[in-house]
Amino acid sequence: MRIKRIKVNNFKSLVNFELPLAKFNCIVGLNGSGKSTVLQFFDFLSQQVRGDLKGWLDKRHWEAKDINSKLSPKQNIDFEVLLADMDAEIIWSASFNRTTLSCTSERVKWNDNLFLKVEDGHYSIWNSNGKKPNDLVIKLSGDIPFEYQGSLMSQLKESQLPSNILRLKKFFEGLHTLELLSPALLRQRTREAGNSIGIGGERLSAFLYEAGEEKQLQILNKMSECYPHLKSLDISAMRSGSKKLKIHETFQTGTLETEARHVADGFLRMLAVFAQLSKKQSFLLLDEIENGINLELIEFLVDSLVEAHPQVLITTHSPMVLNYLEDSIAIEGVVYLYKDSEGKTQAIRIFDIPSMRKKLSVMGPGEAYEDTLLTQLADEIATLKSPESGNGSV
Repeated sequence: MRIKRIKVNNFKSLVNFELPLAKFNCIVGLNGSGKSTVLQFFDFLSQQVRGDLKGWLDKRHWEAKDINSKLSPKQNIDFEVLLADMDAEIIWSASFNRTTLSCTSERVKWNDNLFLKVEDGHYSIWNSNGKKPNDLVIKLSGDIPFEYQGSLMSQLKESQLPSNILRLKKFFEGLHTLELLSPALLRQRTREAGNSIGIGGERLSAFLYEAGEEKQLQILNKMSECYPHLKSLDISAMRSGSKKLKIHETFQTGTLETEARHVADGFLRMLAVFAQLSKKQSFLLLDEIENGINLELIEFLVDSLVEAHPQVLITTHSPMVLNYLEDSIAIEGVVYLYKDSEGKTQAIRIFDIPSMRKKLSVMGPGEAYEDTLLTQLADEIATLKSPESGNGSV
């Protein structure tokens, strides 16, 4: 299963916003164009099936009003997600009420068949009767007698959900964003981790500890491709229950032991990415992946993300990152964000812009990007959207 497109209305600067998605995706654009907001929205989507939107807001030090757009009078946040699952097309749409912190209206369609519907305090769930694909029967239906946050999927027991709706829920539970990776947080000693190192990497040491020897060895082998002197990762439990990370490196003079608090920032960021990739997940999001990484290691990191099992979305300001992409991957996956005259974030595949596609025929993706004044692309995009061009949308 993977996401093919999202539509968002009224989440911060995302007003009537649409984003196409490939297996590997890279978002580029000027500062303030909305790149971080897009990553935040994906985390918001994932939280819908986990519930506890209040806890999610508190963790980010936000209030409910902070996620609504100042560019629209609407109160609710509306979204639609189009996914592909083998030969099936899935559409999950909902309207999120920031007062109740719940999706007061919600639908899940699977190949045009409605499997979940929430409306006016009433819900219905359909299931296949097992005879014909399009023969559906009501599994659950009635008024909603309980309060919940996010999607109704977050509240219902797994046994109450049809298998395809459960798969959809598991997909979004497996979406993880590392948008706030911070060396200070990566050095923290933590007690428990679960399935994620945390949005800022604050659970890295506990995550590695809980991963077990086999996963630790897998992560070590990956890191050793970048750092040939790396011998081992040492994660130990302290009396307090916190987990402490040390690394051992071998040199001609012997083995050097270094605690996480003294390890280089770039090393920790690389370790965080490969640690998270060691877990089964559906979608991984990373912000400005080049931060703190040595230039000679960026290609290795980009290649690893392109080849990774989960769907991946990264943001970058570096043309070098784009130059490490094959043209076919760049054409499908590099998306340019910009703000229109009203301040709303817009998206277009950058090599769908004629001038950029022409440059790509003689330059690498990064060279074409670096050779372009982004502030001038808006004029060309406007001509693509104008009725005279024959393209009502991009």
